[in-house]
Amino acid sequence: MRHPILVILCVAGVVGLSACDKAIDKEAVDREFAGVNAIDGTGLNELMLTAGDPNEAVAYFQRADGMDPDRIDLLRGLAKSLVRAKRNTEAVAAWNKVVSHADATDEDRVSLADAMIRNNEWERAEATLNAIPPTHESYQRYRLEAMIADSNQNWAKADSFYETAVGLTTKPASVLNNWGYSKLTRGDYAGAEKMFFDTLRHDPGMFTAKNNLVLARGAQGNYTLPVMQMSQVERAELLHTLGLAAIKRGDVEIGKGLLRNAVETHPQHFDAAATALAALEAPVSN
Repeated sequence: MRHPILVILCVAGVVGLSACDKAIDKEAVDREFAGVNAIDGTGLNELMLTAGDPNEAVAYFQRADGMDPDRIDLLRGLAKSLVRAKRNTEAVAAWNKVVSHADATDEDRVSLADAMIRNNEWERAEATLNAIPPTHESYQRYRLEAMIADSNQNWAKADSFYETAVGLTTKPASVLNNWGYSKLTRGDYAGAEKMFFDTLRHDPGMFTAKNNLVLARGAQGNYTLPVMQMSQVERAELLHTLGLAAIKRGDVEIGKGLLRNAVETHPQHFDAAATALAALEAPVSN
């Protein structure tokens, strides 16, 4: 790791001398910088993909790609950064550029399908996945296949893909949560509840799974919060969700009580719960 840094320092020294020595060839210096700039530091590339402002990462990879447009790792970096920045239309275009590269892989095509789904291009995503040989098996592929099967309401296929995806990762919380939400939308509330408990076993801090779990329990008429890790603010928000679920089922008085509990539990003013409660308790005028 020391060699690139040493070269950069040497080149910086050349630039400093150029102010005194007009004989230095500026184009030669530029060529030196092009050879040792930050895009050659793989560690920096990885850092930009995982830390900091996603839009700063986009700008970084755009500059790097402009200096060396044939490098597929920089094209991938730009595409991934655009996904992180939620610039989905641009991300699809960037991944299309990646897959057109001579060194593109099937996993790049899976990433293109992922960007298409994020951009609500479900049919194109399905066609992209269908064009990938079935011998290419990855967690990401099966996760997307499951989501597409869900969108087509092909529940048996979705369950099969979700199960395969879970078996291909050591961190299944996200896909288990998706699987649970799939069951929730089908009306399989007991099955959804089980999936959300499994999700929280792998990731006890995932609030989305906590909220989904409460929805699944509320849909079954179970209006008690489960025993799980939660902050005071989360408890208030979950009581709010449970209250709305009760009201949706027609258990209005229970729902009101849960909303009151949510307002009292929250350490600050809980506007959403207070507004819903006020609307329910407002006198009805003819």
